[in-house]
Amino acid sequence: MYSKLIDTISIIQKININQGRSSLLQPLIDYVQQKKTLNQAIPINFICTHNSRRSHLSQIWAQIAASYYLIPNVYCYSGGTEETALFPQVVQTLCDAGMKVHTLSQGENPIYTIRYDDTSLPIIGFSKRYNDTYNPPYNFAAVMTCSQADQGCPYIAGAETRIPITYEDPKVSDNTNQQMITYKKRSLEIASEMFYVFSKIK
Repeated sequence: MYSKLIDTISIIQKININQGRSSLLQPLIDYVQQKKTLNQAIPINFICTHNSRRSHLSQIWAQIAASYYLIPNVYCYSGGTEETALFPQVVQTLCDAGMKVHTLSQGENPIYTIRYDDTSLPIIGFSKRYNDTYNPPYNFAAVMTCSQADQGCPYIAGAETRIPITYEDPKVSDNTNQQMITYKKRSLEIASEMFYVFSKIK
């Protein structure tokens, strides 16, 4: 992994997970552990309303955490109940954390490659509905990262399990002098919890 990203991970690993949140994360730990024990693929689709902020941060940090802890066969995806665009401040936040982001295509819904090292396949980032053909159609864990999607989508077709792990939307800071700080804080919060999940896998 890139050296700057390793520095960020050292910060992430020092963030304490409180008991309430650890209980919330346990179903995802159980899902990953069960799949690993059975030597099966571990597809996880992180879902939010617009697939623009929290779901992407969750997808990317989960994939990095799985790689860091050498958990095989983990495939992380993201989607929304609507298609919009990956918000630019998320891209900047990922770069600031030590990832390398390259724009594959411009337009209303740009497509990015996101790398955490030079040897792994890049993560492809763009906004899409959760049931987009890019995402797995069945036998996946649906992780609901926002309360709106959690309440608005009581049923996710094809999902083996549905796990609510919601986060406050950093969008509240958009166009304010707190935007960069808020996105970094939310990114580190999500990262710390995804690292906690994969650190528990045996």
